[in-house]
Amino acid sequence: AHDTAHQAAAVEAAMDAFGRIDHLVNNAGTNPVFGPIADLDLDVARKVFETNVVSALGFAQRTWHAWQKENGGTIVNIASVAGISASPFIGAYGVSKAAMINLTQQLAHEFAPVVRVNAIAPAVVKTKFAQALYEGREAEAAAAYPMGRLGVPEDIGGATAFLTSDQSGWITGQTLVVDGGIFLNAGVG
Repeated sequence: AHDTAHQAAAVEAAMDAFGRIDHLVNNAGTNPVFGPIADLDLDVARKVFETNVVSALGFAQRTWHAWQKENGGTIVNIASVAGISASPFIGAYGVSKAAMINLTQQLAHEFAPVVRVNAIAPAVVKTKFAQALYEGREAEAAAAYPMGRLGVPEDIGGATAFLTSDQSGWITGQTLVVDGGIFLNAGVG
């Protein structure tokens, strides 16, 4: 995702196939480490930022210049609740997602009024990417959520569909938290 030649080829292929790019969803992400950031290898930190933030900027720039600058559209960046508050053991990931939330605001300001740019901040969603966070203990993990379950890809898909639709036509620069209510527990205890 962070390979610039790949980005150029992907945008070019979309333009060749469809003649337009109305919606961009930046969903690439990596989190190759688990542990305190005090001991984080800085090359790993660079990889996390390259994949989670710089690639999103690259795709937004390419899409803007290829189609959206003249024709409008939407961009949805998939951030994380880890970008909103401290996230023990996945700190580099959280810091990168905080950067993505601010990138969303920067792009929304710069691309307005032609393109709307928003982010989604999910909690744990049952994907291969998040498997290590719930595997073998899903019921225990889900019990912490007021909604009583972990997220599923359709939860994020529905939020993305809303943010790319005309129903959200006056929303830009925002981060929609899709977390099954987990943040409601922040003040408990």
